[in-house]
Amino acid sequence: MDEKIRVREKLSYTSGLLGQNMLYNFMAMYIMFFFTDLLGISAAVATAIIVIASLWDAVNDPLMGMVADKTRTRWGKFRPYLIFGPLILAVTTILCYVHFDLDSTATIIIAATCYILWGMAYTICDIPIWAISSVVSKNQNEKNKMVTLGKIGGTVGTAIVTVGSIMIINSFGGEREATAYTTTAIILTVVATIMMIITGLTLRERIFPKKEEVVPIRKNIQTITKNKPLIMLMIALLIVNLVNGIRQSVQMYFVVYVWGDSGQLTNVGISLIVGMILGMAITPKIIKMYDKKKIFFASCLFGAIACAIPFFVGGENILFGLIFLGISFFFTGVTSVVTVSMLIDAIDYSEWKLGFRGEGLVFSTNTFLTKLSSAMGRGIIGIGLILMQYTEGQAVTTTTQNGFSAMMYLIPAICFLLTMIPLYFFKISYEDKQKIQVMLEEKYSQRGA
Repeated sequence: MDEKIRVREKLSYTSGLLGQNMLYNFMAMYIMFFFTDLLGISAAVATAIIVIASLWDAVNDPLMGMVADKTRTRWGKFRPYLIFGPLILAVTTILCYVHFDLDSTATIIIAATCYILWGMAYTICDIPIWAISSVVSKNQNEKNKMVTLGKIGGTVGTAIVTVGSIMIINSFGGEREATAYTTTAIILTVVATIMMIITGLTLRERIFPKKEEVVPIRKNIQTITKNKPLIMLMIALLIVNLVNGIRQSVQMYFVVYVWGDSGQLTNVGISLIVGMILGMAITPKIIKMYDKKKIFFASCLFGAIACAIPFFVGGENILFGLIFLGISFFFTGVTSVVTVSMLIDAIDYSEWKLGFRGEGLVFSTNTFLTKLSSAMGRGIIGIGLILMQYTEGQAVTTTTQNGFSAMMYLIPAICFLLTMIPLYFFKISYEDKQKIQVMLEEKYSQRGA
């Protein structure tokens, strides 16, 4: 009988992803604004830095995944990266929010260097913390619970930063004071690093290949290239990740230029907390009753409607906008849990069809897509800033209000709808899942693992 995951493991995994997402979302929310409005970098150059760095970071993800898949230590494949990686991430996060008060050229070089290093450090932590969810238990329900807990932890981390970071920034000088961002980064980094290291020290890996079963890189790549359901799912993930990717990058501009109050970031965070946690909390129960693909489809459809309504009707009303943001966050919460559960299904499908799992490569490709989406999202924001001829601290105009409203509401709605196209071609039948479960049970009972 499968050993159940200990309560302290579940708690540490939840808190680890809470801490990690605090740092990720602090970066996603403020780095563009910090570059343009605090460092004085032009919108075009800031966009180029962030997009190029994000693309480079995304390229590193599959490489890190293959490294993790080939890692063999007495602690496991993924745990070592969770113990030591957060320290590197902490340093690079803080450096990204330091104003070195140099000339414009030096400022651009340092900003670009720090941001690139941050992305590489984040990769070291991000891939292992998600990939480990597929090896902490042999029981599918236990793995689904861990995925849900991880997503809830990540959402709470996102919400804490969305709600609380602007309060800390305002406490140390406000949104136009560079040292306020530095101080906030230090506070968040200390808390997040401790949480992530505890995760690495606490979790156990219960599914692992024998030492002689290291899969060659060329063969490991087949985990993706010869797994059609996984390919379709990843295309869908690339598009749906744009929903939050665009919102995270634009929300600071949105609350300042559309709602006229940076303090409204707190209320956006509350809508995110309520919406996403409710969505994620209800998803495991829904998964037991309905097909995951159908759940994903429905969430995309209703998410698109919830995004579009405030753009066309009453979006200038803050309460109305917050309500529909909360509803759309609910459906985003559903998709976030369903997609990771579907990824685990695709990994099991790979083992059934190809004879090996390749968790590290699959989850690294997933983070690659997340970062590629982030790069695309920031590119969209950057193009919007350029088209609006945005300059630091510019006056509010109808053009800026309409532009930032479209980025906050309309473009995410379109992304939800486009996600449904590749999702239609994701096909792992119920019969296939039954055969896969039997195969896994027989395989691991023979190993005595």
